[in-house]
Amino acid sequence: MMVAAAARPSPHIPVLLRPLLETVAPVSGVWIDGTFGAGSYARGLVEAGAETVIGIDRDPLAHEMAEGWLADYDGRIRLERGTFSDMDEIAGDPVDGVVLDLGVSSMQLDLAERGFSFMRDGPLDMRMSQEGPTAADLVNEAPEEELADILYHYGEERASRRIARQIVRAREAESFKTTAQLAETVEKCLPRPKPGQSHPATRSFQAIRIAVNDEFGQLAEGLEAAERALKPGGKLAVVTFHSLEDRVVKRFLQLAASTGGGGSRYAPAAEDHTPRFDLTPRRAIAPDEEELAENPRARSSRLRVATRTDAPAERTDRSKLGLPAPAFRG
Repeated sequence: MMVAAAARPSPHIPVLLRPLLETVAPVSGVWIDGTFGAGSYARGLVEAGAETVIGIDRDPLAHEMAEGWLADYDGRIRLERGTFSDMDEIAGDPVDGVVLDLGVSSMQLDLAERGFSFMRDGPLDMRMSQEGPTAADLVNEAPEEELADILYHYGEERASRRIARQIVRAREAESFKTTAQLAETVEKCLPRPKPGQSHPATRSFQAIRIAVNDEFGQLAEGLEAAERALKPGGKLAVVTFHSLEDRVVKRFLQLAASTGGGGSRYAPAAEDHTPRFDLTPRRAIAPDEEELAENPRARSSRLRVATRTDAPAERTDRSKLGLPAPAFRG
């Protein structure tokens, strides 16, 4: 999909880039930017000292937008089409660091034709890769119970069953084609928001986007791929934008950093093993007031950083990650 110059999205402001670079310093060697987007993290890493950054993105728009500036970096930034769940295969050799900036980017939100935002009427699409079933396919075809589960588990929407019921009724009269149609249907199910509250459709749009792009499946696979890709001493930095993502990342790192042992009178002790990551720092990093003033979209963001040990990579027990249950396959 080619985007006309007049329709270009507004410049992307990278979230938590400054504290990320400070936490992983000194930056050197080869890094992976697994969610390339507008390339802000990749450029920041190169400017901080990385010899090479391998960018990965499944969105054709990211590749199109990079054509105008990649050459300025003399091959130090290499952009590959794919998903970060395959980053270890894409990179080939072990790397010194991995950065993941999860969720939808501002450049995707700002383009009405991508269908991510209820603030701009456009086709009900939401596909990051521009391939496979769309959000319209999900909304028009998924059974009512599946829709309700998606809204509840992926959007933490308490009115999920009421909204799913209204969507099914509305689509019987006319199929959903646009973001405005869906936003209006959701609005009818919920009280008018008070000043300062988010739009009534916020949670529903988040949930449907997550389902369309299999974001939690990709996240679990991507964290495992990062573990396989990193050298001993390599850094993993993950930026999340809502509590569901942060919960999965937090639990993955806690499990990977555990030495086992423990146990109680109610549960057996886990088998002792060598930690695969050290948590550095142990707590998530939030944006400071200066960043919030520059970029209000950063308010819900959190950064977690961990350092790879020399222990062999392992497959994580997915049942312990707190992954929401539903999945949409089209």
